[in-house]
Amino acid sequence: MDRVVAMKLSGGVEWALHCCVVLSQAESPVPTARLAELHGVSKTYLAKHLQSLARAGLVHPTEGRDGGYVLTRAPEAITVLDVVQAVDGTEPAFRCTEIRRQGVLAAPPEQCRSACGIAKVMAGAEQAWRASLSGVTIADLGATIDLAGLKHILATPTT
Repeated sequence: MDRVVAMKLSGGVEWALHCCVVLSQAESPVPTARLAELHGVSKTYLAKHLQSLARAGLVHPTEGRDGGYVLTRAPEAITVLDVVQAVDGTEPAFRCTEIRRQGVLAAPPEQCRSACGIAKVMAGAEQAWRASLSGVTIADLGATIDLAGLKHILATPTT
């Protein structure tokens, strides 16, 4: 039986991706409260992730009575990797601590001039994972949902 191992992402990544899909269909800025209501999530927690998206230049906040968030680029130009990095950062998932140089099994320095097999495998997996995420855009994600229904909901005033 094959085991599936996944990179660990925060829940904020899911929230941010859903918000980006909604914003890709909005004809005007969408307030944080509306995005939170649409997804049934905490406005305060969602605001933190929207701020991360804004710092990364993926969304832009607008102020005023009709303020909210808009995408800064076309949905075809924003990748899932862009959102993951905006919310969770760019640090690698695996950090080699060179354990092979420690303890009674310590390898001699001449055997540690290049990355060990474990570090190479992990780096390759991360590279493949990032390549996969960079190949999917917000527009691609939007193609998987009922956009007509979403546009109708966005056009419906909040109570």
